[in-house]
Amino acid sequence: MSIFKHAAEILEGKVNHFLDNAEDPGESLDLSYEKMITNLQDTKRHLADVVTERVSLENQMAQAQKAADKADADARMALGANREDLVRAELAQKQSELQKIASLKEAHDTVAAQAQKLTDYESKLQDHIEQFRTQKEITKSELAAAQAEVKVSQSLTGIGKGMDGAGDAMRRAQDRTQHMAAKAVAMDGLMESGALNDPLDNRSQTEKELDNVRVTNGVDDDLARLKAEMTKDKGTA
Repeated sequence: MSIFKHAAEILEGKVNHFLDNAEDPGESLDLSYEKMITNLQDTKRHLADVVTERVSLENQMAQAQKAADKADADARMALGANREDLVRAELAQKQSELQKIASLKEAHDTVAAQAQKLTDYESKLQDHIEQFRTQKEITKSELAAAQAEVKVSQSLTGIGKGMDGAGDAMRRAQDRTQHMAAKAVAMDGLMESGALNDPLDNRSQTEKELDNVRVTNGVDDDLARLKAEMTKDKGTA
């Protein structure tokens, strides 16, 4: 492998690693869920503000109604005392409170409608968030299972991390083993032929060949002797 090819493979591996980790789907789902929760909290705060305004208007309407009832009672009492001037004053106060109640009621109806809309929206948003949360967990589980399956498949096929080039390494080892075995056979042949000498053997090639002849003759003599002895033993028997 040339140095340029090796560098290109390293660069390609880094680019693929960057692309694979550019966006984690699980983190994206969690981020979306957090945003939805934040939106729900904002909705709750708005709803609380609107409901507070509605309650405040209801309290003001109750106070105005109480003031109108009191003015009506005071007008009746003044009428019984033949104080028409006081009667007119109390009735005027009563009309003022009634007008105030009408204005407050109009504002109250508007705020109440807004509160109802926010309540409905909050309920729907909560349902939607719960559905999203359930689907999010299911998707993350499926994603984790798929990623685990991919990693196992990569390991089995030699693609995954730690298994890169395992097949090539095995083939190189086998080729080297075969090469060394062939070299050993060749070395034995060369030593037998005399092309290579044992550094501990100081005999000349001629002496080696003569020694081999002596060994061969000795073996032949011993074989002939053994055969003769066996034949003699059989005859004696």
